[in-house]
Amino acid sequence: MTNRANTRLNISAGLFSVTVAAVLVVAKLWALSATQALSVGASLADSALDLMVSLGGLAAMAYAARPPDEDHAFGHSSAEDLAALGQALFILVSACVIASAAAARLISGAASPLQNEGPGIAVMVLSIALTAALLMWQRSVARRTASRVVRADMLHYAGDLLPNIGAIIALWASASLGLGQIDSIVALGAAAMLAVGALGIGRGAWNALMDRAAPDSMVGGIAGIAARYPGVHGYHDLKTRTAGSRVFVNIHIELDGSQSLDEAHAIGAGLRRAIIAAYPEADVLVHKDPVGVRPHPEDPSKT
Repeated sequence: MTNRANTRLNISAGLFSVTVAAVLVVAKLWALSATQALSVGASLADSALDLMVSLGGLAAMAYAARPPDEDHAFGHSSAEDLAALGQALFILVSACVIASAAAARLISGAASPLQNEGPGIAVMVLSIALTAALLMWQRSVARRTASRVVRADMLHYAGDLLPNIGAIIALWASASLGLGQIDSIVALGAAAMLAVGALGIGRGAWNALMDRAAPDSMVGGIAGIAARYPGVHGYHDLKTRTAGSRVFVNIHIELDGSQSLDEAHAIGAGLRRAIIAAYPEADVLVHKDPVGVRPHPEDPSKT
């Protein structure tokens, strides 16, 4: 799949995410005013945060899709990692605020004064249905494009499902059993899930911003392609780094030094195409060395 096709898919997932978040913010605002449930308030805060970070993620994907220019020779894909890191920070702050409110209510022993539980449950069911539809599309897009922003968006929307179910349980328990404190317990659980998800998103984005190597499975796959490619007598200095949904690959291959430049170029170009066919997210640079060449003493030492 081409980069342009990947970009279209990523942006479609971003637009779907923004639309779902906007609808849910409006619906949950009404549900909160009707029920006064802290669990619904936690879900509303999460949806409002989803809307904000989804807008930021959509902008980041659009920026990351810009072609390389004079100041950004390797493109703009790291904007995706910056957006994902921002998402993680916002989600973590939201989790702390929700947990503090729920803990304060539990410590005070005050029961949640819930009301209009039926309409509130209907809004939560709508939220679950829309979120499930969004997750199905995001999962499909992330599998095809490997976008870190789409994956981050998918993770925190997946984290919305259990809190929404918990809010339904809290509203039902209040209406049927008079157990208002369940609302605060559900809100604490939702906050814990948000925090765990935020830390995972943040760690992945930070690793990418620090030029972390590609996963071992990908590095091993590239090495296998190079080792088996016709005309390649060996390879060395295989290096990778991730940036957004792109993986930059540098590899030195050893070729027959007596062949023509055209022949050597054809082998290198063919190997590059083979690697990209197996890993469409890869940006590959192939350096060609004659078999048995020794480093020049004035060459910079490899690290």
